[in-house]
Amino acid sequence: MLCRRDSAANVSRLLSFFILVLFLALMNGCAVKKKEPLITIKPEPVPKIELDPGQQRIAAWHALMLEKRNVSEMEKLEAVNSFFNQLEFVDDWLLWGKNDYWATPQQMLIKNGGDCEDFATAKYFTLRQLKIPDNKMRLTYVKALKLKEPHMVLSYYIQPTTDPLILDSLVTAILSASERKDLIPIYSFNGQGLWLAKKQESVHLGRAERLSLWQDLQFRFIQDAIAAPPSQ
Repeated sequence: MLCRRDSAANVSRLLSFFILVLFLALMNGCAVKKKEPLITIKPEPVPKIELDPGQQRIAAWHALMLEKRNVSEMEKLEAVNSFFNQLEFVDDWLLWGKNDYWATPQQMLIKNGGDCEDFATAKYFTLRQLKIPDNKMRLTYVKALKLKEPHMVLSYYIQPTTDPLILDSLVTAILSASERKDLIPIYSFNGQGLWLAKKQESVHLGRAERLSLWQDLQFRFIQDAIAAPPSQ
């Protein structure tokens, strides 16, 4: 009986010992966890959206219009002429699969090129955005003697009866019409009217609505402007 009591006591002592060891182990484990630094998830910086080349050119166009809005008209002409003349001359058929297609400035910048109508109209729309009055500009069809084919340029008039300045995709410098002996004007138009060129004057033929491609382009330009995100 004594032996059994001793055995029971031993078992009781061993059980108490194991409970104490387990308790200390658990306490030690909690203490270790408290000493560990907190794991923090460092958020990655939001990557800047990389624009494709076409979008970059459109962004540069918007920046140009913001930068040049308060400069002189001549500075506006030079900046806009230089900006668009960096693009490539590409035939409509290669770009659009059509014999004659007038692209909006946005389309031209995305494609990085266009034909003579695209260059001239892109300059016209941009200068209109820069507050140059419509009556000071005309899109002018000419016969380019060196090319031996029709060509379009943008004409700028300081005054209605003065010799206009010519913004041409083929020539870097802005020269007066009298200096461009290689161009023979045929007719011109803007948002207000249509004129037939004669030797020393132009004859008003009526409203520019007669030009369906021009009307379609103006509509699509407005649609592109509406669809564009607001400038920051």
